[in-house]
Amino acid sequence: MDQVVGGYNPITDATKETQDLCHQVKHQVEKKTGANYVEYKAVKYRSQVVAGTNFLIKVHVGGANYIHLEIFRALPCNGGKVSLTNVKAHQTKDSPL
Repeated sequence: MDQVVGGYNPITDATKETQDLCHQVKHQVEKKTGANYVEYKAVKYRSQVVAGTNFLIKVHVGGANYIHLEIFRALPCNGGKVSLTNVKAHQTKDSPL
């Protein structure tokens, strides 16, 4: 699949970097969803380079339950701040990312 300029990269397996991003926003995610996650493992992601990087990350939160996180990481020259943009709860293993 060709990457579209300005679009998201193809979906790929999560990395240590994506797991670290998820952990940085876990408290915010739990606050937004009203849930406390014992299991919280990034499994797939895609990214988009903008004035920083947008990440769409599929996170396994136990059993057949998944959530999708939208996370923005600013460029290092702009402080590199990581922020949670959106959370989609009630997702499944097969929900499109």
